[in-house]
Amino acid sequence: MPIKLENVGIAVRDLEAAIAFFTDLGLTVLGRQTVSGEWADTAVGLDGNHARIAMLQTPDGAGRLELFEYIHPDAIETGPTRPNEIGMHRVAFSVDDIGEALEVAAKHGCHPLRGVATYGDAYKLSYVRGPSGIIVMLAEDLTKG
Repeated sequence: MPIKLENVGIAVRDLEAAIAFFTDLGLTVLGRQTVSGEWADTAVGLDGNHARIAMLQTPDGAGRLELFEYIHPDAIETGPTRPNEIGMHRVAFSVDDIGEALEVAAKHGCHPLRGVATYGDAYKLSYVRGPSGIIVMLAEDLTKG
C-alpha cells in the first residue's frame, strides 16, 4: 500500500505567534480556516470541536505543518515536553545557516535548549524551544557547498 506523509499537526496556544515564528524561518502559509461541525467532531474525536487552523509549507514544497488553535473545547495546557519524553517529540528543519536561523528564533523569544552541537563533519544541530513550547530542531548540513 503506498503511503505519503501529508503533514504534522501541532496544537498551539497562539496561532498568530506560531505562524509568525515559522514564516520567519521560511515557511509559507498555504491557507487558513476555521473548522467545526460533525465531520470535525468525528475526525478528531472531540465533541464540539472548533479550531482555527493554518497550513504552512516548507520552501521546497516537501514538508507541511498544520497549526491549530482550539476555540472549543478549551485547550489543555501542559508543561513543555522534554527531549526524552514518550510521544510527539519535535519537528526538524534543514537550514542553510544555523546562526541566522537562531537569530530569527531569538526574535520570537525562542532559544536553544543548550546550544549548538557539531556532529562530526556533517551537521551543526540545535534544539530550540519554539512557540507554545514546541521543540524545533534546526540542522545545518556542513557537507553542502
